[in-house]
Amino acid sequence: MDAMETAGVPFDTETTQLFLIGPASVAVPGTATGLEHAHRRFGSLPWRDLVAPAIDVARAGVEVTPTQAYLHEILDPLLRYSPEGDALYGPGRALRVGERFFVPDLGDTLEQLAAEGPECLYHGELAARTAAHVPITLEDLARYEVIEREPLATAYRGEELRTNPPPSAGGRLLAVGLEVLAAAEPAPLSIIRAMEAQAAMRREAIGGTTHISAVDGNGDAASLSSSLGSSGGVVIPGTGIQLNNMLGETHLAGEERPGARLMSLMTPSLLLREGRPRLVLGSAGSTRLHGAILQVVANVAGRGLGVEQAVEAPRMHFEKGVAHCEDPAAADELEAVGYPVVRWRQRNLCFGGVSAVEIREDGSLAAAGDPRRGGGAVVVA
Repeated sequence: MDAMETAGVPFDTETTQLFLIGPASVAVPGTATGLEHAHRRFGSLPWRDLVAPAIDVARAGVEVTPTQAYLHEILDPLLRYSPEGDALYGPGRALRVGERFFVPDLGDTLEQLAAEGPECLYHGELAARTAAHVPITLEDLARYEVIEREPLATAYRGEELRTNPPPSAGGRLLAVGLEVLAAAEPAPLSIIRAMEAQAAMRREAIGGTTHISAVDGNGDAASLSSSLGSSGGVVIPGTGIQLNNMLGETHLAGEERPGARLMSLMTPSLLLREGRPRLVLGSAGSTRLHGAILQVVANVAGRGLGVEQAVEAPRMHFEKGVAHCEDPAAADELEAVGYPVVRWRQRNLCFGGVSAVEIREDGSLAAAGDPRRGGGAVVVA
């Protein structure tokens, strides 16, 4: 097996993360079959209809936004690591604001996925292309299956939080933080102490995640997190499929045996009041995501903020004994009691990317996408 390679990603002038990438970093992908499993259990629209918008976007492309252009720039060594990635992501450089990004090969793959279901990714020609390009066997792909698990539950201020259970560590970290915070007002010092408790049990990790929160007209709620890690920098030729680097996240993968489920930090969550959803949320942000969710839950259930204010509010993060703060007043308060502080001049994607939906007392909905990562939200009457 080829060795993994190292690539650095600068989040700002002082913060760089190292990522292990390449074919050897790729684990068996599970998103497509997981989505199809959820669709069979809970969906109402035909599978083909759900895939159709993604086909259109892949073929017609999207105009690159400022946030996307920034991400293309800092992730460029990963995105264009392979010849296929180099061809996919632009003319020898990162795509810029206003340029169009499209993936016609992925449109064709999604067309097949719409017609045949996700089985085509685990058997047949597409599976053979994957096995030929990375050290994953046809047997590895064929035996992949969805596992349903009971959510992890914890109480916070008379309400119930349900979140991602083991082998994910993210949900347990969130629960620990809320348990510490439950007896205190959500002020900067108490939040940092909750984060200290999280840090005491957390292993360092890297990665990148996408999150979607949704509530429908019947009050049914879904919180979905999906991750490529940081991307393995590998694109399967002729398919547009970009693969993960989950085995390259060594602090998550460790020495896992073949067939084992990997740990993650993804933390899709629901806050329930009297058994019904009150807040649906989750976040991107690697080691920062459970802290971001902690603060949004505290802002809504502890401070009484609406979801838009709760997501927009300045955040903190505790890492290696240092408090990182978006809010100068919080930084002053923490410095006064002896914490080393890093002051961030503006909102930054390093502090996560929360997507959330709130169900208000009168049954109306409000939603927020995190401006730190160009997030969006829409409420349809």
